[in-house]
Amino acid sequence: MRDRHKKDKIHISGPTGLRHKSKAKSKHSPSPVSSLGRTGSKNVVPSLGDATELGGSEPTLSEKLKVFKASGFDPEEFLTSKCRNMSEKEVKNVCLYLVDLKKASAEEMRKSVYANYPSFIRTSREICDLEGQLLDLRNLLSSRAVLVNGLTDGIRIDSFSSHQKGSVKVEDVNLDDLEPTNQEKWLAEFMEALEVLLAERRIDEALDALEEGEKIAEEDNKYQSLTSNAMLQLQNNIIEQRQKLADSLVESASHPSATRVELRASVQALKRLGDGSRAHSLLLRSHHRKLQHYVRDLHPAAPSLGVIYITALSQITFSALAQAASDSLSIFGDEPCYTSELVTWAANQTESFALLVKKHFLASPASSGSLRIVSECVQVCLGHCSVLEDRGMALSPVLLKICNPCVEQAFVASIKRIEQSTAAVAASDDWSLNYPPIGSRSFSASSLTSVVSQPKLSSSGHRFNSMTQEICEDVGSLENLHLANQALESLFQLFNTYINMLINALPNSTETENLEGTGRLVQIAETEEQQVALLANSVVLADELLPPALSKLSSLSQTDDGSRRGSDRQRELKKRLQRLVDQLRDSFCRQHALDLIFNEDGSVRLCADMYLSMDGRAEEPNWFPSPIYQDLFGKLTRVANIASDVFVGKDRFATILLMRLTETVILWLSNEQAFWDEIEGGQKSLGPYGLQQFYLDMQFVILFASRGRYLSRNLHQVIKNIIGRAIEAVAATKIDPYSVLPEDEWFADVAQLAIKMLSGDDGYQNEMEDIGSPTGAQSIESY
Repeated sequence: MRDRHKKDKIHISGPTGLRHKSKAKSKHSPSPVSSLGRTGSKNVVPSLGDATELGGSEPTLSEKLKVFKASGFDPEEFLTSKCRNMSEKEVKNVCLYLVDLKKASAEEMRKSVYANYPSFIRTSREICDLEGQLLDLRNLLSSRAVLVNGLTDGIRIDSFSSHQKGSVKVEDVNLDDLEPTNQEKWLAEFMEALEVLLAERRIDEALDALEEGEKIAEEDNKYQSLTSNAMLQLQNNIIEQRQKLADSLVESASHPSATRVELRASVQALKRLGDGSRAHSLLLRSHHRKLQHYVRDLHPAAPSLGVIYITALSQITFSALAQAASDSLSIFGDEPCYTSELVTWAANQTESFALLVKKHFLASPASSGSLRIVSECVQVCLGHCSVLEDRGMALSPVLLKICNPCVEQAFVASIKRIEQSTAAVAASDDWSLNYPPIGSRSFSASSLTSVVSQPKLSSSGHRFNSMTQEICEDVGSLENLHLANQALESLFQLFNTYINMLINALPNSTETENLEGTGRLVQIAETEEQQVALLANSVVLADELLPPALSKLSSLSQTDDGSRRGSDRQRELKKRLQRLVDQLRDSFCRQHALDLIFNEDGSVRLCADMYLSMDGRAEEPNWFPSPIYQDLFGKLTRVANIASDVFVGKDRFATILLMRLTETVILWLSNEQAFWDEIEGGQKSLGPYGLQQFYLDMQFVILFASRGRYLSRNLHQVIKNIIGRAIEAVAATKIDPYSVLPEDEWFADVAQLAIKMLSGDDGYQNEMEDIGSPTGAQSIESY
């Protein structure tokens, strides 16, 4: 009865947790286009108007919104007028801004809906209770009206009897008038038939009979076909039998052995009785009881099975929620008071399920850093939860709210585990490059037939790569958790930590000295092959292995997935990785440059005295590049040979490495103030021989760097500058430097001969006879 009057009540729309026919949108809802005028757009986003357009002070929000309230408002024309003068880039920025705003608005609405659910449900239940009380009051008033009418008729009959007292004779009484009327017979038959129907549990027929009785009672209020006593008896009987039927239905539906068909039938019957709120609560309680029963029936040892148990538990839970939603929608439709109660109930069940999973299955793996186990469990739960999305119930936020901290904890622990595991391997790494071991993540199926195509790394490099690839896959599978940005930054920091480990592996590294006593020492790369292997680890990781995985994570946090956008994103990721690789390369070059410049006892090899002392000799020196530059050439040659084998297909990196190593030595010479203080203002002056030797050394560097194709413009310019500085130092002693310097061809010939001799080329014997002293006094053959 109560439900039949609901159509006359005020409609109260509930939260949109369930899909139902939406009502007209509020006229106060802000238009998405109005967000174009918000601050923070930096002139890229067009505003609705400013003070110069409207004149006077800044317009209020209501004034800005007037344009949207006009009856002739045309959205397309409005956007065209605002975007006409915007560039393509600005329009794209506006679109991205609007997409982000749409997502933020939807998320904010969802949060608001869930935040207001309890108060909404409480209000809905209070309204339903009030409707029931009003209906009871109406029935009470009707029964009281019948009673009053009966009393009135009784008074009238008694009054009539008093006037006719003694005037009626016994023989005048007609005994036929004492027989029950047709209405009284019908009432007796109706009450008896109703009791039989209830006793035989013929629910539908009993409901039809009750509705028929209510209809007759309503019609009798107009036609007065029943006496007051009969009407009162009919109404009391209907109320009594209705209550008896309702109690019977509740008892039947609450029985543990009740099937789903019996439950639906009882709930539908209870709803027909007008107690829809009680019927819906009964339906949800029954499904909750069955859900608990199914969970208890799982095998006691099942929790030890991990993901298998989670899969079964999740399927049972969300299948029960789906059945409850199906029953609710089929019986009660999309009435807001019922759909909101269903969503609240489902959210509570999901929360209980998530807390159970967190306590027994996620807490331990999360603390130990087993992100793979945690992510698989959460992914299984989200997969079953997504089935309810089609029914309009968005329960994933409830699930993620509880599971997300566990995932973040597992992620942080995984990052720490990768760092510790890589450091442990690096402590015993022999820094030899090998192909990935069979069975590792970096060893693909195609590796069995094409091993050469696989990257070669040291053992710590393979460990770092396999663990980072694994964590990228795990995070990528949890797109709903929005961990991509956090994962990106953490992995960049992790790669930076590994780069520092490689730097620490360089001999005499200051970082390694600082790590003594911390328990995080790494195996030192003693040989040049091992040191180049350090660079190979960083280059292969930064250029080949990490960018694809990081690019997938980056795409999860971006709104635009265009190909151009994706290529720009991957290019930016490579730049960030390359900057970290540059730190290792610079440390490598600095370490080798210092080995050349300084002796083992700390004294400087590349000092001014090696040039200043040449003019104090009695005889002309042997013209050949200085030992330090011979060593530089030898080191560069060895590194180039190693790099050609290691950096296959990465000639550019090998070239830059040689270029930076050469520049490091020459820049040190250019910036060493003590060297130039002695050259330009020391007790000894730079003489002709010293100038020639310095010029020869620089020409030697230019020649072998040019031959090796790593002579940069910067290096060439620095060499020219320091040669000019040395020439000026000689000129300051009143000596014409150009008169003592031989032709450039002589320097080129000597440098060419030195390269051949140092390279072990047998052809230099013939050229030695053709090259003599720049003054003709002595041949280089005496070297």
